[in-house]
Amino acid sequence: MTRTDQFVPHLVVSDGVAALKFYQEVFGGEEGHTMMTEDGRRVLHGEIMLDGHLLFVSDEFTAEEGGKCRTPDSLGGSTVRITLQTDDADGVVERAVARGAEVLMPVADMFWGARYGQIRDPFGHIWGINQQLKEQTEEETNQAASDFFAKQQ
Repeated sequence: MTRTDQFVPHLVVSDGVAALKFYQEVFGGEEGHTMMTEDGRRVLHGEIMLDGHLLFVSDEFTAEEGGKCRTPDSLGGSTVRITLQTDDADGVVERAVARGAEVLMPVADMFWGARYGQIRDPFGHIWGINQQLKEQTEEETNQAASDFFAKQQ
């Protein structure tokens, strides 16, 4: 099968099996190919298909095991935020919290015409959850942003 994704995020986690289940249940993804270590305890490579786009997941491995990437917990925080476009931001965040995610920013109406919030999943990765409610021109968004930030002062 030919895939047309230009890039595929690959998340390194502390419990690959649980992470694959979490992303499948919370984001409505379909699990793809999963390859486990010989002892069956850790995920060497796991795939979730989210609305036609791949997400790779693997467990963290030590340098001695050939590992080069670290989990957010090993790093003391995440270096990226992944934004998920969805048709139900509130529902995604509710499902995530019910499965152990932490709300970093509650879902709210935003100046760019969306409902948006942020979570930290149980594996330390930070997600922006965006539901675009209306399309705006650049001028409309800039004006709404000016109004928003003026109220913050």
